[in-house]
Amino acid sequence: MDGQFTRESILTLPKAEIHIHVEGCFDADELERLARKAAEPLPRTKEKLFQFDGLSSFLEFLDWSCGLIRSEEQLEELAYSFCQRLAKSGTRYCDAIINPTHWGLWHSRLGTLIDGLDRGFAAGERDGLTPVKLCISLLRTQSASAGIELVEFLLQLRHPRVVALSIDGNEASAGRTGPRFAEAFRRAKDGGLRITVHAGESSGPEGVWDAIELLKAERIDHGVRAIEDPKLVKILSERQIPLGICPTSNLKGKLYSELKAHPLETLRRAGIPVSVNTDDPGPLALTLAGEYEKCAAAFAWSESDLRAVAKTSIEASFADTETKERLLGELDRWSSTE
Repeated sequence: MDGQFTRESILTLPKAEIHIHVEGCFDADELERLARKAAEPLPRTKEKLFQFDGLSSFLEFLDWSCGLIRSEEQLEELAYSFCQRLAKSGTRYCDAIINPTHWGLWHSRLGTLIDGLDRGFAAGERDGLTPVKLCISLLRTQSASAGIELVEFLLQLRHPRVVALSIDGNEASAGRTGPRFAEAFRRAKDGGLRITVHAGESSGPEGVWDAIELLKAERIDHGVRAIEDPKLVKILSERQIPLGICPTSNLKGKLYSELKAHPLETLRRAGIPVSVNTDDPGPLALTLAGEYEKCAAAFAWSESDLRAVAKTSIEASFADTETKERLLGELDRWSSTE
């Protein structure tokens, strides 16, 4: 029946996660353990640890939680744990976003931060866990010169783990930032980095317009408020610009009252490539398989619909050609009844 699939069939569905933040993958137990080791008090009781006043409060919390990672060994452990989380949810490939501004102790040692995570991801891959590539993200409150400095560093580093430049942060409080970072993104694209941009969540359609026109985004993270501008919906469909949508995250952010009111399916039916993602699965207590299950039920997806969304997640990823072809082949052979 449409919209009803077993947990096992969702887990075995070949799919990628392309909108997930490394900073958003700590659960409460892990944070309690890290805080104890760092001799840092929790900002509030463990039971209320993931209660936030809004996006700004949440971003400040990420600064605190990332500040608990004090050693390269902890970076490796974090990355390996990240791979385990993905594999447990049936994720077959991941583009993970990381914003160096949250990692205060590592901000001036970005190369070491990337190397430490790389070792953990590599160990995970050797053990048959989910392969991960990194999208390094700017914060919207940074300066234009800071953006260019980051890009120049990444282009000089040429780390094989890094595939893209991203930008995130609170669009509502930062205001319009597309013009400020246009040059940084131009240099990144010219230098061979892929481009993904947070837009159309805390901003309206105007943020998505800037993402595609000024920052030349190949992929939009969120993008759901594009639904408010029919012309933009048409452009996204015509140009086949994928949206990395995070349904439960949008509900928690009070963009929509319930999943059935979420525009994901309307955007998909308009011809826009959409994928399902978790955003910050630790604080939100999510799994990718669980998000697929919720959407399949809310939108009465058929097996064909489920397969189409998974296909978008793979095609819209920044995985190499060989990985994409392998996963798409596995998806062609997948059946929800097996």
